[in-house]
Amino acid sequence: MGQSLALTLPEIILTVGALALMLAAAWLGDRSARLLTWLAIAIFAVAAVFVPGVRDAGGVGFDGLYVADRFAAFAKILIYIACAASLVAASGWFSRDEDYRAEYPVLVLLSAVGMGMMVSAGDLLTLYVGLELLSLASYVLASFQRKDNRSAEAGLKYFVLGALASGILLYGVSLLYGFTGSTLFGDIAAAVGRDGVSKGELFGLVFVLAGIAFKVSAVPFHMWTPDVYEGAPTPVTAYFASAPKVAAMALLTRVAIEALGPATFEWRQIVIFMALASTILGGVAAINQPNIKRLLAYSSINNVGFALIGLAAASKEGVASILFYMAVYVVMTIGSFLIVLRMRDADGKAVETISSLAGLSRTRPMMAAAMAMFMFSLAGIPPLFGFWPKFLVFNAAVQANLTWLAAVGIATSVIGAYYYLKIVKTMYFDDPAPAFAETKDAPQSVLIAACALFVSPLGYLAIPLLDPLTLNAAGSLF
Repeated sequence: MGQSLALTLPEIILTVGALALMLAAAWLGDRSARLLTWLAIAIFAVAAVFVPGVRDAGGVGFDGLYVADRFAAFAKILIYIACAASLVAASGWFSRDEDYRAEYPVLVLLSAVGMGMMVSAGDLLTLYVGLELLSLASYVLASFQRKDNRSAEAGLKYFVLGALASGILLYGVSLLYGFTGSTLFGDIAAAVGRDGVSKGELFGLVFVLAGIAFKVSAVPFHMWTPDVYEGAPTPVTAYFASAPKVAAMALLTRVAIEALGPATFEWRQIVIFMALASTILGGVAAINQPNIKRLLAYSSINNVGFALIGLAAASKEGVASILFYMAVYVVMTIGSFLIVLRMRDADGKAVETISSLAGLSRTRPMMAAAMAMFMFSLAGIPPLFGFWPKFLVFNAAVQANLTWLAAVGIATSVIGAYYYLKIVKTMYFDDPAPAFAETKDAPQSVLIAACALFVSPLGYLAIPLLDPLTLNAAGSLF
């Protein structure tokens, strides 16, 4: 038991920290919100230090229910970084609207506990508990601005569709348990490998993948994403587009490789369909979107499709490419949303239309340059760093004899490039719109600069560090 508790030390730190901040919020009130936000960021930093699998091989706890390996460690560090960045974004954005409450950082901490359980799940029940803990906190965050009808609508839509997805997932869990006799990933893989994939197991596999695909926002389970991203407060949208995406993608990868490895032929067809549909729909549906948050929602669907191409390879290199892709994707996405956070008119009111970016290169040249870098990087245009993870997932597909899938992925990335370039054209070539209000938020400025530096050609200097880390992490699943 002592060893198991030691393996779950990051989740324990986050839980105790969340409870302490909750008491502080009740005692000090909303005036303490900014202080509690920075304390929550410090808690994430402490939890990251104690993540097992970073300096050692990790281990298995609670009789296989919890797995602390290098794969989980990489995903957790990425999740904590994304959560901390979204908290920095929130503290500067909400305070101007007088809507920031002390419970916000508590909810982010508790959702991170759920995400940690998701990426370390070695059992279908651990998977479900972690997913629900993340979901319950996310529903509240989506509707955090109670006076805003759009935020309330986003929370309700997310809750209704999320409950449906949870039911689908739980039904798949019950089928897999019924036909394999176990909920442990290792036992499920052994049963499927020994007896082959029965019809009952196939249905269970489909339902489980469908439930997780909802959290990843993969087509055809993407329908909530544009509405929730548009309606939720912008810092919450930045959070939704980063940390939970990493957790859900890591969970999907672990389930596919560890629990359903012997059924690779069956689930690969599902993943290929989701990858193709996500890249195509994410590219085409965003073209005529007038709202920048809605466009970035379709962008996230598009990028998830590319990551799924790496999963379809079902190889160590494919899994490594997924981790590399998500690491770069998180930076590009957070950077983009930090720019959106600064889109405020002269009265300080948030604006979200793409047309309001017109002529930004003349009114706020540094802001326009950073946004252009994020857009070019999301499009995968060299020499920016966003090109490299796309190359890795396509290369993994080619090595797995899925050259046609890589070719379609390259073609759909060209479609997606259109709407990214449209934003750059609006900022640099259209007549200037009214200038945005000046924003004096040093932490956000530092974050934007750091993200822009990472996605610039200088980001390639990180390859010697990220490549062995992702390959070692991927090796934990094989």
